[in-house]
Amino acid sequence: MKYHPIDSQLFVGNRERLAKLLKPKSAVLLNANDILPTNADGTMRFRQNNDLFYLSGIDQEESILMLFPDCPDPKHREVLFLRETNERIAVWEGYKYTKEHARQVSGIQTIYWLSQFDSILKTLVFEAKRLCLNTNEHTRANVETETRDARFIRQMQERFPLHRYERLAPLMHNLRAIKQPQELAILQEAIRITEDGFRRLLGFVKPGVWEYEIEAELLHEFVRQRSRGFAYEPIVASGANACVLHYVVNDQQCQPGDVILLDVAAEYANYNADLTRCLPVSGRFTDRQRAVYNAVLRVMREAKSLLRPGTIWDEYHQEVGKIMESELKGLGLLTQKDIDDQNPDWPAYKKYFMHGTSHFLGLDVHDVGNKYRPFEPGMVFTCEPGIYIPEESLGIRLENNILVTETGNEDLMDSIPLEAEAIESLMNG
Repeated sequence: MKYHPIDSQLFVGNRERLAKLLKPKSAVLLNANDILPTNADGTMRFRQNNDLFYLSGIDQEESILMLFPDCPDPKHREVLFLRETNERIAVWEGYKYTKEHARQVSGIQTIYWLSQFDSILKTLVFEAKRLCLNTNEHTRANVETETRDARFIRQMQERFPLHRYERLAPLMHNLRAIKQPQELAILQEAIRITEDGFRRLLGFVKPGVWEYEIEAELLHEFVRQRSRGFAYEPIVASGANACVLHYVVNDQQCQPGDVILLDVAAEYANYNADLTRCLPVSGRFTDRQRAVYNAVLRVMREAKSLLRPGTIWDEYHQEVGKIMESELKGLGLLTQKDIDDQNPDWPAYKKYFMHGTSHFLGLDVHDVGNKYRPFEPGMVFTCEPGIYIPEESLGIRLENNILVTETGNEDLMDSIPLEAEAIESLMNG
């Protein structure tokens, strides 16, 4: 792995927290993600199942984790199954976990090769009353391929039809929403790398630069600092492209007088930062661009103040909408009549600010969590208001990562330049 080793106590503690949520005689089974095909003999780069990583730290394909806290045999209360390596695999694919290394990484002492999974499972499964299996229950997920989880669920139900099956996802959503101190340290490293990439751009962006050249500068900086690369498909959107929310082609030349919207961030050790900044191609914002920029910045600051313990998700977004409504009026984009005549299900401000203000952040960029759960210390959210004006070929979005604390919140990105004046100064310094 590119990233530095992680203290196994993080994963030990995560398993202990999960065990406390399980019903009696529950066995948990988790699979690594598939390696997905592309074309011919090509494959996509492997990305571990985040729940398995959260509970074990194991970052390798074809791995299975079994947790059975009430197992009569103490050595089988935590069991890890790994792909056994050999000389041919070592030549073609390189290093795979040894049992000893996996023990160091995970803190799990009982480790078998994957070829032993069926025989070990049979000795344990009939002692369990409940089998907790994993699925992707993210509300925004749209999965059309059959996952390893889906195949495993079907196989288990066919083999053991009289067992009681339960969903693991709600428990994992509950746990992963609250970040442990070690997780926050890893996330801070992803943010630090992201900041270095962003600062690299401040002396690079100028008229005539291509969007993909900016992307390349970021990728170079991220990877040289032990990141896998981008936390998500980078958005480098100049001019009117900034009004396309998920613009990712990054193939246009940056023109004088335009503003570039950069929604770009690094991952580190599977954790993800999420940053958005806007840069004037010519090094200075016009008066209109600055007015829109500062309006978004004011919304961001007011929204950030609402990210505190006890806040309710829907109420938070409704309040941010009212703040944005006022700013859009000030910019001459909305009139009072627009507001008076608006559809309550699609408020007038949505014409220029059509997405949400915040989402959970962590092992997933749009991390798991329950929107009906009041905000609690340890939760990490993005804060990312934006104003998009296609008729002016201008889109401004600003985004930082915010940790909810006992007394309010902490901006994890407060060292990354944000003020329009600071951006201009650094670009022209």
